[in-house]
Amino acid sequence: MAQTVTECLAAGTDSVTLIDDIKTNGKKSIYVGGTAEADTTTMTQAEINEKVQRNVDHLEVILEYAPVDSDDDTPDVKGATDSKKTTHVAAVATGKKYITDNS
Repeated sequence: MAQTVTECLAAGTDSVTLIDDIKTNGKKSIYVGGTAEADTTTMTQAEINEKVQRNVDHLEVILEYAPVDSDDDTPDVKGATDSKKTTHVAAVATGKKYITDNS
């Protein structure tokens, strides 16, 4: 059984959460080893940027899913207007801006 657009987007939800949390909390983010109380991470800014980039890349791949012809059962994430897709698109922009601002 083929995946649905919703299922494909769900596969990227963790990446959206990670990008948003790192943008909001920086080195205090739990995704880089920090805590709400302190910057306890051992990651360098370059390593954090690489982590954000991997998640941006993951979302960009998901957002490009589309069938190649009428026999292809790949879900059309690229052509979808799902509200969750908007969140994923925004996370890609947020992640890219974060990397630019912290390079």
